[in-house]
Amino acid sequence: MAESNSVPRPDELETWYQLEDVRIDGDRIVYYGEPLIPEKRLHKELWPAFQDAGYELKLARRGEGGTALVAIPAETVGNEGVPWRNIALFAATIVSTLFAGASWWYFVPLSEIAANPLSMLEAWPFTAAVLGVLMTHELGHYAMGRYHDVTVSLPYVIPFVPPFGTLGAVIKMRSRMPSRKVLFDIGVAGPIAGLVATIVVTAIGLSLDPIQIPDRLVDAAGSGETIRFNNPPLMDLIAWVLGEQVAYSDLSVNPHPVIFGGWVGMFFTFLNLLPVGQLDGGHMVRAMIGQRQETIAALVPAVLLTIAGYLYYVRDLDFNDSVLLWGFWGLFALVIAYKGAADPADETSLGWPRIAVGLLTFAAGALCFMLVPIQVG
Repeated sequence: MAESNSVPRPDELETWYQLEDVRIDGDRIVYYGEPLIPEKRLHKELWPAFQDAGYELKLARRGEGGTALVAIPAETVGNEGVPWRNIALFAATIVSTLFAGASWWYFVPLSEIAANPLSMLEAWPFTAAVLGVLMTHELGHYAMGRYHDVTVSLPYVIPFVPPFGTLGAVIKMRSRMPSRKVLFDIGVAGPIAGLVATIVVTAIGLSLDPIQIPDRLVDAAGSGETIRFNNPPLMDLIAWVLGEQVAYSDLSVNPHPVIFGGWVGMFFTFLNLLPVGQLDGGHMVRAMIGQRQETIAALVPAVLLTIAGYLYYVRDLDFNDSVLLWGFWGLFALVIAYKGAADPADETSLGWPRIAVGLLTFAAGALCFMLVPIQVG
């Protein structure tokens, strides 16, 4: 047994694990043996003791079968040097949102973009609005994770095609949640930060002059299909408070593209607050009501698929009129509901102040809901 005096050997390890060997592999300590209880419970029983000793505990499959325990110093978890993958994805998303903004919202012809890619820089306000909202949301999670000494990754921003130019952003939790309170704080920090950024971006966009649509596109719109992004109630509310227009009767102008950054923030905020799986809403409800969250999560796919069916069979809308959108999210919610939400080590209930913050956040998210976000007509 290759072991030193610095190797942690908590009493719980001897109680729940039939230890056969211990080996040191760099800064990792690997415990070989056989669990005496189911693996999920094993991790739950041993994690607090290793956490107190300054280690993050993970389960690993052995090649010959069985389960090994891997203890990694907490200060080295996620410390992988320069985050090149995060940087590369962020740079790619800057390009994809510039292209989406220039071609869709600033009406720069594709031929001009192909001849002079720098013409996409005209769309920098759109890119700043969209990425500002998304990054503020994710950095809210990141900052709260660091505050609670939970190891989280920097945001991974996902590039995509127009009209959004991005599929959003995610962060990875690299250590277990110590408690329901910490899970709630990290889960709610993103939507709150993102909503504040969304309101600011929307207000700025409403204060800017609309964009003139080229005559060639106005003529084409009269004889072909157009795509309409309907306004969530929160956007109409902000416009009403500020006394600004969010839509124009003149078909030759469009609202300023920065407003669409607010639209993206509201749409992704609502989706993130769905109370299922690893989404922010799933984390929050898991923290607020405990394991009963699984019952609510099981209903989410059914509700989303019902919305898709209602739009298609009752409202008689086309598949492109948000039917496929809600159908996709219904199936996606089914997959992540099966995976489940986070499993905090301490199941102590939240106090009423946090419950109130959670309810208010879900209420704000409800103002971002649109039954028909996108219509083709």
